Amino acid sequence: MTPKNILIVAGDTSGDLHGAHLIQELKRLSPELHIAAMGGKHMERESDRFLFDLVALGAAGFSEPIKRFFVWSRLLNLARRYLDDKKPSGLVTIDFYGFNHQVLGLARHRKIPTFYYISPQVWASRPGRVQHLAKLLEHMIVIFPFEADIYRQAGIPCTFVGHPLLDILPEPRPSPSLIPHPSSPLKIGILPGSRPQEVNRHMPLFLETFKKIQKEIPSAQAEIFAAPQISDESLKPYLKNGWGHLTVVRESNYQKRADLDFALTSSGTATLENALLGIPMTVAYKMPWFTYWIAKSIIRVPHIAMANILAGHRLVPELIQSEAVPERVLEESLHQLKDRNNLANLRKNLLGLRKSLGAPGASRRAAEVILAGLK
Repeated sequence: MTPKNILIVAGDTSGDLHGAHLIQELKRLSPELHIAAMGGKHMERESDRFLFDLVALGAAGFSEPIKRFFVWSRLLNLARRYLDDKKPSGLVTIDFYGFNHQVLGLARHRKIPTFYYISPQVWASRPGRVQHLAKLLEHMIVIFPFEADIYRQAGIPCTFVGHPLLDILPEPRPSPSLIPHPSSPLKIGILPGSRPQEVNRHMPLFLETFKKIQKEIPSAQAEIFAAPQISDESLKPYLKNGWGHLTVVRESNYQKRADLDFALTSSGTATLENALLGIPMTVAYKMPWFTYWIAKSIIRVPHIAMANILAGHRLVPELIQSEAVPERVLEESLHQLKDRNNLANLRKNLLGLRKSLGAPGASRRAAEVILAGLK
């Protein structure tokens, strides 16, 4: 009997990380399963066959991918050829809707069971995608509890498995070092984004803000946390002119991140990671104006930081577009940093969000759902 095989597709940094953990659990539960992947470096290490590094393309925003139309067309053909040649027992897509909904269509047409792990954020924008997915999916696997009803109401079988970050992140440290003495270091993380375009927009903003923070709090120290696909070469221009002492951190276990007192963070998965580690932060995000105006017209939620979305109100400051300037980021950051009680309460409230995301074991539960549905 030929072993079953599946194709898993992810296109961004967080999807690649969660995809790799999903592959580990699938292999643990079904060692004979052959897994092919399109994703990033983490999935490349875990899969049996790696087709292409989608994460390295770093597609961001609405306008940038248009320039790469022919590249994405070739990648879609690559997925089509795999589906035709290998006739997999199932397809698993992870977030990355723009590309993945097309791959799902190819699989559905070929009567291959389809699973979506980590839903596109239809509750934030473009709810019409739910009806489209209803025509493409065997099963939706979600990581936020409020997502399940959205899909069930559309007739899509859906399982909430909890958030996979709870399996990956270390336990938060017992208490923050809230600058008990001026000579004690204040550890600040700079997280400019996971895509090159985001880094280019946010690094100057965060470096200038940190310089101003240091004038107010001389004990402040900073480290830059870089995503795997952000090269040292691309960061070099920002580490000149007196910034050469800054350390670039590359880690997959979050140990150094967990030790931070504060973070300057672009919007994205990093805001949720920080929240679950109890790291107070100021969130800022800049994008091309064309992208901003489109996003503004379709986004239906009042916040961009997941910590604020989960809380239902503003826990951490978020500054978007014209508000994302050093003076405003400094103002919001100092408001947190100079009030020790406020900082301690914020940390406590951030850690409280863990309860809303279910129990650890999300990757294992997702793997069980997928294995049960393979043909």
